[in-house]
Amino acid sequence: MDLFDYMREQNMKKESPLASRLRPSTLDEVVGQQHMIGKDKLLYRAIKADQLSSVIFYGPPGTGKTTLAKVIAHTTRASFRQLNATSAGKKDMEEIIEQAKNNQGMYGKKTILFIDEIHRFHKGQQDYLLPFVEDGTVILIGATTENPYFEVNSALLSRSVIFELHALSKEEIKTLLYRAVHDVPKGLGAYHAVLEEDAADFLADAANGDARAALTAIELGVLTTSPGADGQIRITLDIASECIQKRVVRYDKSGDNHYDTVSAFIKSMRGSDPDAAIYYLARMLYAGEDIKFIARRIMICASEDVGNADPMALQVAVAASLASERLGMPEARIILSQAAAYVASAPKSNAACTAIDDAMERVRSTKTPPVPAHLQDAHYKASAKLGRGIGYRYVHSYPDHYVSQQYLPDELEGTVFYRPTQNGYEKQISEYLQQAAEWKKDGRHQPQRP
Repeated sequence: MDLFDYMREQNMKKESPLASRLRPSTLDEVVGQQHMIGKDKLLYRAIKADQLSSVIFYGPPGTGKTTLAKVIAHTTRASFRQLNATSAGKKDMEEIIEQAKNNQGMYGKKTILFIDEIHRFHKGQQDYLLPFVEDGTVILIGATTENPYFEVNSALLSRSVIFELHALSKEEIKTLLYRAVHDVPKGLGAYHAVLEEDAADFLADAANGDARAALTAIELGVLTTSPGADGQIRITLDIASECIQKRVVRYDKSGDNHYDTVSAFIKSMRGSDPDAAIYYLARMLYAGEDIKFIARRIMICASEDVGNADPMALQVAVAASLASERLGMPEARIILSQAAAYVASAPKSNAACTAIDDAMERVRSTKTPPVPAHLQDAHYKASAKLGRGIGYRYVHSYPDHYVSQQYLPDELEGTVFYRPTQNGYEKQISEYLQQAAEWKKDGRHQPQRP
């Protein structure tokens, strides 16, 4: 490192955002994640002993993934190299691997390679790393906000220990906020600001477990607030609310939080809990989820989970889909809420869903028998000569618009796919089918006389 690099690094330390300046350099300074770095835990012991194997840190933004990597960098005797997967390419990795080989061969020195946002690497880039992780050329530390079991190659996963970081608690966020306000060398202590208790509570709650969001807000508050008559900068509740105007919602349209929230939304409707369904709907809308996507989930639930227990549910869901798409936000929130509440509050039956799944499995797994001759198409001239359509009984010519007649192929005669429940309107369907079965036993097949 020459003089210019050194000066650049020192200036960056002074001018970088508070969240970056305040990063701890030792494990004892880390706030949160005690399930991983408590003094009796594996990761704590491995870092202290400088015997770290390849690991992947997985968790929401602002929970300390990069912080832990930086702590390792300050603790280890190994050479520490860092890449960000959003900007790094294969050439960058080749240079680090070559240097790691030299360190290992000439000095017997390990190399730790930290890759931030490792899920951004495509399969080929991840495959390139595999042999060097396997033979110990580099010790990999990967950080990702995405579920590594979906986004990281299984071969890399099998050679790494996965540590899941949790969102920080409200009290842990408050600890960081007070540290930021009072820390002179790295924080905002030189301003002698006062963070009021209710403001700290609000910021810690609004950050929703994201330390970076809370620290960014307090930095903005201190730097933009003028001293009062007593000469002190006071961060009040009003100032705090201005500094973090929108509550942080952990929701990534392509990641875990997206699928978890959608899953909870659907299961709440299925479970007849309109309050929970509307809450998860609000989370999705607040995070900017596509209203067409939400409407599709409601339509699916209306058919799959409500079905014929309340046939109106599907009509409401379809109407809501059309109306919300035409109106857009913010009015669409009302329409989607109405539909979600209706579907959640409707009686439930998955009989139609089960019926088609059973029928599809029967079609998949067995030979397809011919359609009974009397049900075959009889509209073309030669159909009668082929015996097609002959003997078909038109139901409306019989009492109660019913006639005993075989509809399933011979091999499937008597098979039951649709078993209506006793819920909602499906109870009436069940009663009608039972009546039809009685009519079939009675031989009701005589045509009405004119």
